[in-house]
Formats: sequence, structure tokens, C-alpha cells
Amino acid sequence: MRSPHIVALPYAVWMLAMFALPATAAGYAARTAAAGAALLAVLLPRLRSILPGRKDVLWGVAGGLFVLALWVLPENFAFYRRWCVFPWATAPDGAYSPETCGWALALVRLLGSAFVISVAEELFFRKWLIDFAGFWWSVALFAVEHDRFVAGAAAGIVYGLLATRISLKSAAIAHIVTNLALGAIVLKYGLWQFW
Repeated sequence: MRSPHIVALPYAVWMLAMFALPATAAGYAARTAAAGAALLAVLLPRLRSILPGRKDVLWGVAGGLFVLALWVLPENFAFYRRWCVFPWATAPDGAYSPETCGWALALVRLLGSAFVISVAEELFFRKWLIDFAGFWWSVALFAVEHDRFVAGAAAGIVYGLLATRISLKSAAIAHIVTNLALGAIVLKYGLWQFW
């Protein structure tokens, strides 16, 4: 029987790589590859049980678009940007713009954000951490992991409710939808503060 802690492995690999590799587009690509390999190692043995049903997909897409709105719309208010974003959040620099790093690395950033880190975070925060410490610790730690901590807390609540009321699959789909749509917005409009 595999350890229940194995679901935390992809996120642990992601975090270790974040500290070990340079904060560049190439470093992000290497981090995505390492965490993606760990994610495959965790998910492939469970392949039959992880395929989502229609209910998972419908709730996931709806939840993901709702979180996207919670993440993007408050940016229009100066109060939000002043009081609801950590002061050490870095200014946007466009390091992942196709003009700076090339389309290949920009797409790796988009796909890594959507399909690797989002699923790794769901396994860690909504499976391992909720089981280990409870719902509200999962929300709190997810909030402080993101520079937009109020949006992070709201996202943590939505994803957590999906995971505990519908399924972990629906939460993972929601996170994928949010990150994929947000990444598309970033690339289309150059809103690098979200990356």
C-alpha cells in the first residue's frame, strides 16, 4: 500500500525546484518538468480512478471561471491593490513574454501553470493538507502562498468546497480552468502581474 503522503510529492518537488533553480523562464521550464514527472509518478498508477465525470467537469469549469473573476476583477480598485496584495509582490517585468523568452518558453509557462502546478497544488492543499490539518488551514496557507492573498483565500475556499462537496477532480479541473484562462489573458494583454 502506498503512503497517503505521496500526493504531496509533486508540490514538494515544485517548491524545492523553485528555491534551487533560477527565477527565469528556463528555470520555470525545468521546474515544470521536474514537478510534472513527480505528478505523473503519483497519478499514473491511479489513472482509472482519476478520470472525471460530467458533474466533475461542469462544477470544475463553473468554479474555475468564478475564481478567475475573483482574481481579475478586483484589480480595478486601488484599495484592493494597496491592501489586499502583499507589499513584497514583485512588479510585472514581462520575463515570460514571448518577445523576451520566446514562444516555446511562454507556452511552457502557460501549460505548466495550468496542468502541472494547479494539479500539484490541489493534491497538496485540497487532499493532503485538508486531511492533515483541516479546511481552514488549507485556505490560510493557500492564501499566503499567493501575492494576492485575498484572492488566494477566496480561491482556496472555492477549490476547497469543490474538493470536499463535489470531488477532488472538480477542484483540479477548476484550478486548471482558472490558470489556463488567466494565462491566456496574460499573454493576450500583457498583464504580467498575474504571472
